[in-house]
Formats: sequence, C-alpha cells, structure tokens
Amino acid sequence: MYKNLSRRKFLGATGIGVAGSAVLAKASQQIVFPVGENLRENAVTTESFAREVARVLPADKPFGYQQRIRESAMHQLMKDPAAKPLDTEFALNRDVKLCYVEDNSELIKDAVKDFQDYLKTAMEVGSRIDLRKSWKGIKSGDNVVLIGTRHQLPEYGKELKGTKSYALVKTPRGLVVCGYDDQGVLHGLYNLQARMSLREGPFLPKNLKITRQSLYQRRMALSGMGWMEWPDQILSAMAHNGFDGIFASVYANPNGDRTTAENSTDFYARLLHKVRKQDPAKIHDLIGRAGKFGIQVYAPIIYQYTGTPESEAGLRKLVRDIIQEFPLIKGYVLLTEGFWYQKWGGLHGADEAHVQDWARNWSKAIAMVTEECHRVNPETEILAWEYNIDFRPQNTKLKKYFIQQLPADAIPMLTWENGKGFELDGMQGYLRDYSLSQVGPAEVTQAQIGEANGRSMKVYSKVDTFASWQFGTIPYLPFPGQWRKRYDALQAYGVSGTLESWSSGYTPNFIAELRYWTCWDNSMSFEELLGAMASRLFGAAQQEKVLQAWQHFDNAIRLVPDTGPNMGTNNAIGNPLFFQVPPVRTATFHNSWTDHEGWMGYLGGELNPYWPFTVSRMVFYPDFTNKTNRAEQYARGATGIVAGKEVALLPVFLKHLKMAAAEMEEGLKLYRAAAMESPDWKRKRAVSEVVVAEHLHRMMESNCAVLEFEELRFNRAHEKDSAKAAEMLKKMEKILMAEIARTKLSLIAVTHDSRLGFQFEQDYVYTPYSLKEKLLLLEDTLNKQLPLAAG
Repeated sequence: MYKNLSRRKFLGATGIGVAGSAVLAKASQQIVFPVGENLRENAVTTESFAREVARVLPADKPFGYQQRIRESAMHQLMKDPAAKPLDTEFALNRDVKLCYVEDNSELIKDAVKDFQDYLKTAMEVGSRIDLRKSWKGIKSGDNVVLIGTRHQLPEYGKELKGTKSYALVKTPRGLVVCGYDDQGVLHGLYNLQARMSLREGPFLPKNLKITRQSLYQRRMALSGMGWMEWPDQILSAMAHNGFDGIFASVYANPNGDRTTAENSTDFYARLLHKVRKQDPAKIHDLIGRAGKFGIQVYAPIIYQYTGTPESEAGLRKLVRDIIQEFPLIKGYVLLTEGFWYQKWGGLHGADEAHVQDWARNWSKAIAMVTEECHRVNPETEILAWEYNIDFRPQNTKLKKYFIQQLPADAIPMLTWENGKGFELDGMQGYLRDYSLSQVGPAEVTQAQIGEANGRSMKVYSKVDTFASWQFGTIPYLPFPGQWRKRYDALQAYGVSGTLESWSSGYTPNFIAELRYWTCWDNSMSFEELLGAMASRLFGAAQQEKVLQAWQHFDNAIRLVPDTGPNMGTNNAIGNPLFFQVPPVRTATFHNSWTDHEGWMGYLGGELNPYWPFTVSRMVFYPDFTNKTNRAEQYARGATGIVAGKEVALLPVFLKHLKMAAAEMEEGLKLYRAAAMESPDWKRKRAVSEVVVAEHLHRMMESNCAVLEFEELRFNRAHEKDSAKAAEMLKKMEKILMAEIARTKLSLIAVTHDSRLGFQFEQDYVYTPYSLKEKLLLLEDTLNKQLPLAAG
C-alpha cells in the first residue's frame, strides 16, 4: 500500500537533503558486522543481530524504562548534524524571537516556554521570549514567531472553526502561529515541533500556509507507566502526540469512596475490593499538573445501583461529593466493570427481557449521574460504556437497545472492534477482545453508531490506536498500514472522542506519532509520513527497506487468529512446554481443609502454583488427566469460532498463525538489515525498533510451539502404537530445541529492554528471571523427561 517515492521526491518530501543523504550513506558504509557473518543484504541472522542488541543496548532491569522516563528531560536531541535547508525552506537557526502579548493564559505561556526548550534541546537553536503589550514595533524576519489566538491575530484566524484548530503561516513579518483558542495555540506550537522533528532540522517551508481543524473533541489514554503513574514527562509526551485527556483512577472513585467494594456481596464488588485505595490528594495534584499541558482529567464512578430509593440516594450523594471535591474533573466514565445494576456478569446467555430490564435500570443510574453533574456544570461529560454486554455480531438488537435507553445528554462510549466477525477457512469467528487483526468497527458498534446518530448523540469510542491486548505485553505494535485503516474508519464513522488505550497505556512510540498527524485535517499524506518516519528512525538510505518491512508486518497482523488477552499473544515466550507435572513453586492446599482453587483464586485470575510468575489466565497449563485437549480448547476460545466437536480447529489456527509468523520473518530480514546499516548515531534507536518486532515474531512462533507440543503430548497419552508414540516424542524434541533457542533470544531482548513483558494490570507477565526458570524446565524436559519417556 505504500507509495514508492523517487529518491529526489523523497528527499524533498522529508527534507533530508542531498548533502545529508550523502553523509548518511557514507556512515552506513562504515558499519562493522560481526566476524564471519554473511554480508549480503538481508542476510543478517537472528543470532548476529542478538549480538548487536547486546553490543548497542545497555543492560536493563525491570521498571528501568519507567525510571528513565521519570529522569529524562522533556525534549531530546532530534537534529541531524548534516541536514541543510533546501532552497524551498527557511531556517529557525539563530536568535529566534518568540513574540506574544501579555494577556495570554498560563497555558500559552507554558507552551511558549516548551517551544523554547524544544528549540534549544532538540534543534540546538537559541531563542528569547518577547512578551509585548502589542504587535507594534516588531522587526520582520525569518526568526520571528508571532504567537496568539484568533482574537489577537484576527487576519489569520478567519478559517478556524473550533477548539484545538490552528493556522501556521509564513509571512514577510515572520512565522505566525494562530490558534482558535488557547488549545489551538498549544497544538500549533506542537505541530511546528513535529514538523521539525520529522525533518530532523529547524527547517520549514517558505510557502508554509496551512489551517488545520481538529477531528476529535477529545482524545484520552491511560498511562503506560502504571495505575496512577503520571510523571510530567509522560503528560508532556501525550500532549505533544495530540492527547488532551487522560483516564485516571481506573476502578476506584477519585475521592477514595469504597462503599460498594466494602459493603456489596456481589462477585464483582469482591474483585473491586482488591483494587488499590485512591488518595484524593493524588487526583488533585494530577489535575493541576495535567492542566499545564492542556490535558483534562476523566475518572470513573464506582457504584452498584440496586434500584431501591436508598440506592438512588446513595448514588446521588456519591456524585455530589465527588463533583464538589473535584470541580475540574472534565468527565466521568461509567463502565459496567464498576458501575452496574444489581448483579454484574455481562449478561451472557440471559434472556432478552432480562437484559432489557438491566439496560433500562443501568441507564436510569446513568441519568442520575448526568443530572447531578449537569446541575453543577452542563459541560461535564458523562460517558456511558456498556463494555461487558455480549458484543458478538448476533447481539446487534440488544446493543442498540442500550443506546435507546440512555439519557440524551449522556455520551455513549462504544467499544470499537470487540466482537467483529471474521472468517477463518470458511468458519465464522469473532474478536474475543481488543485486537488489531480486524480494523473494525464491530457489527454491533456500527449499529450503535447508527442508533446514536439517529438520536443526534455524539459518539465516543474505546479504540486502540497504537497498542492492543493482542500482543499486550509489547509497548506498541509496528503495523502502520493496519493502524492507518483503523484511523480512516474512525473518521469515516464520525467518532467525536476516543479513549485510545486500556491496559497497555501510553508510552512514547512512533505509531502514536503517526496517529497524531491523522487527528487534524490537512495532514501530509500517510505515505509521506511513513517515508519521513522510516528515514528518521533508520536513516534515509534505509527508507525503502523499512517501508517494505512494514508492509510485511501489516500482512502478518491481518493473519493472526489469536485475539484478545490470551497466553499466546502475551506470554507465549514466557510459557514453558509442560511434558509432565512440574514441581510446585508455591504453597498448595490439595489435601488440606482449605479449598485449593478458592485460595489460589483461579476465578479472579490469581496464581497457578506450578508457574506463579504471572496471573493464571496467562499460563497455558495442560490437563494432565488427559481428559481435555487444552490445545484444541485454546484454539476455539482464542478465535471465537463455534464449531462441532468433530471439527478440528487447532490445525486451522496453527496454519494461519504460522503464515503470520512467516510474513513477520520476511519483514524482519529487511528490518534487521536496515538497522545494521543505519548510521552510528541512529543505531541504538533502530536496533530497539527491531527488538520490538522480533519479540512479536517470537511470540507468534512460541504460541505455535506451546500448542503443538501440547497436542503431541495429549495424543501420545492416548496412542497405543508404540512406534507412533516414539515418533511423537521425536517431534516434541525438535519443538523443545527450537523453543530453547528462541527463549535464549527472548532473554537477551528483555534483559536489554524493560518495556517488554510489562502490562500494568499485573506489572510484568514475564521477566528475565521467569525466562531463566523456563529455560531450566525446558532443558530438564529435553535432557531428562523425554529420554525417560522414550525408555
């Protein structure tokens, strides 16, 4: 899908310049490959690249990435030392004067200071702030930047239509940044930074004249650092990537109220009882710090509404208490996981009349919250999110019913892709959870959007745009073409606001940067963006390799049949191949009066005593009674395909997963070569990009290995032909040997990149320590267990 740019067109589009290109090419010729490696293009092996990872990336430790974020400066050096302005460009390269008038808000003043810091740190350009009473007396010049709202610069703001919109104009007087409002000024300055960062120099077009309207009323995300981990560096990075909202205090009332968690006997309330207690002071602090970056805070309201007068009074009092304490919270997300009617459970399998009754009463509670909030501030947004209600394609009628019951001044928050139907070798499946293999929207979501449009209601959506539960232990997913299709679909369906992450949260990454550009109109083409990004990450000489690699990656994700928060896409590289019952690693209660399963809390996703390094739902563990083929069971659950027992789904699942892995490997041949040939000063970043893609690939292959090994183990237990059983053992030995090699490579990756394996619902799903434990078990299985079984 990527447009092939000619060399000259690419240089002009990205601003690398002929001189800069020559320097980059010269640098790439100086790369020293490991001794004995084949130097042909695309011949970089995984082993040689692993040595480069160990050479280039320093040793890391769990939570090291989070620590570096907290200790880092807001901006980093982005300038290509060899870049020169083209004839069509001008440079902000000396004594830049940042001019604005005195009556501006603190937000604009902070944004100007941020731009000054960016020029100094990222572009090595000095500047000074010229705070003025009027525009009179300013000397014209390329290094003059005039900054203001449409009221202060009316001749440049005539076409601006709403909040966050801005105009960038190069005039004889200087460069003008005119915003519709304070937010428009902020994002106009951020866009100048984004343009110079892509260009890798303080250069802008001489004919720059563009007006950009925001396509979204609000863009929110969670922090990728942890539950209430919101350092200023993350807030700044989010704002620069176009986010103007955050969702904080997930699963906890912002004022610390725990009435429902501590008094209800409902199953879900028992789970909420284990959620951390909120400190209201942290919310107050977060509201103040986020506001300095133009970011509004959204929070949940946690309550079980039972339909009684006493329950209604309790809900209204809770809402009044919260809005009185936090008048600056912009909106409330009323998610069924925490805000529900009577008994929680998703209503799967319930009859239609029961679900409709639940919908009416849940919506009645939504109306109470809306009424109380709007009595104080009509601008407060109430986002009704009925996530847990059955989202399979056949449930369209009931999902529309929820929209019909909502109060008109609430905003439906629709889950974008969950439940989206797809076909796998002629069989119908559906996405089990957040996934990128399908673009979306789901059939039920599409119907709900239509229903909301019919009621003239705005629509917000929980929609992943850079990371997903599908491969949720990887910080972002490098599938730009597939993401672009989703961005286009969001625009086509008229979604007004977004919550763009859940458990993965936001940490800086290049996919989020690409997404940023698509959130205003009048963007440069996506193909130009990709070309510029490929050059920035790997060097101009590697642009074509990187674009081709991304094409392969896009093809791969579309083939992945494992959808949602499963072992296969989140913990496969950390999951052992269990041949026999392993030694327990925690206390057990199999022969005690204590109920073992109740103590370990399997229903709550707690620990498997045989592999307690992550929550039990992330561990693929065999049925050693050999009554159930867990591999076949896994394939059915992960794809959402409903088929008779006579249909073997595992072979179909493995076929598509192997096709996806093969596409990833084709892309990785190019990706590794591009990194190895990248300029020295880009090498660390380029190598880290490949590490992420390699980890995705290994997750796919390990997913296959875990399931194939279990299929063989299960079948061997039922095989009466000794010769066939022996042949199965040989196949298992080969799978083990390959998995040992793959795990060693994964260990190198996670030892040098602490982003991998982290998923803040449970901190790390796998760590260097757990991978070492896996290797010990694999080697024991290979060297002792299998030989003993062979006799």
